[in-house]
Amino acid sequence: MDLDSANEFVRRLHRHHQPVVGHKFSLGAVKAEEIVGVVIIGRPVARLRDDGWTLEVTRLATDGTKNACSFLYGAAARAAFALGYRRIGTYILASEPGTTLNAAGWRLVGEVKGRSWSCASRPRVDKHPTQDKLLFERCS
Repeated sequence: MDLDSANEFVRRLHRHHQPVVGHKFSLGAVKAEEIVGVVIIGRPVARLRDDGWTLEVTRLATDGTKNACSFLYGAAARAAFALGYRRIGTYILASEPGTTLNAAGWRLVGEVKGRSWSCASRPRVDKHPTQDKLLFERCS
């Protein structure tokens, strides 16, 4: 799936994030010839995770179709490993249960304290949730 189409789906249906600027690849879930979900995979946002062998799910959005999230997480991992990557991760809000990630074989590996990206030397307007997050990943 091309990035523009995936981003349009995210723009319409994602609960708390805006579209992304770039990606490595995107996938769509189709049911009855209609797109019911998208996943966008890119380089890890955290510099320490960006080792050349790791990808990150930067956006996932569905229309609520049953099992679409776990289907997309599983497909993202399989595609990443088929391309030679060794690890794929994603962050969810600490208030979210992670059920679909567990169903797709991903494991909780850490917690990250929520914070703003803004600082004195580089002020920014936060366009994302600043709550604590959970890091899930799957390895090849």
